[in-house]
Amino acid sequence: MSSQEKRPARKVSGTLTHFDRGGRAHMVDVGAKSETRRIAVASGRIKMRPKTFRMVARGSAKKGDVLGVARIAAIQAAKRTPGLIPLAHPIAITRVGVDFKLDAARSTVGLVATVECLGRTGVEMEALTAAAVGLLTIYDMLKAVDRGMTIGSLRLEEKRGGKSGTYRRSVRGRVTRA
Repeated sequence: MSSQEKRPARKVSGTLTHFDRGGRAHMVDVGAKSETRRIAVASGRIKMRPKTFRMVARGSAKKGDVLGVARIAAIQAAKRTPGLIPLAHPIAITRVGVDFKLDAARSTVGLVATVECLGRTGVEMEALTAAAVGLLTIYDMLKAVDRGMTIGSLRLEEKRGGKSGTYRRSVRGRVTRA
């Protein structure tokens, strides 16, 4: 862990950094920031009918490998975030990981996206975009058999690196800062 990551998180100032003094949207200047290792983890889930869930778990969907295609879509989405989120900086991403958690009891597929880089700005938006697009891809691949699927709980789980330090969402929904 670097000295940057050991610092306590700074308090939120109440200032929205994507607006200038006149209230106009602008891209934040990150040129003076130090390059640090940055990691963000985001998650979400999609709920479906039990029959649909069994198709995913067995790999028997008519369109093919639902989770494999969703993984590729999530990775691609992380790389294309600046084209989707207007004020997001282009970032040289060093890694995108996508994992799935199948919950048969609830008929849900959870998706966890981890994005890493060595840079001057965080990768939270890339992780959130990856999770969202991965879940949308699952919906797209299964909508012919279950249009009632519900996507939810899209959220940042953790971020590390940079001046603000570490943020972790706790199991009980309370925010922890390291």
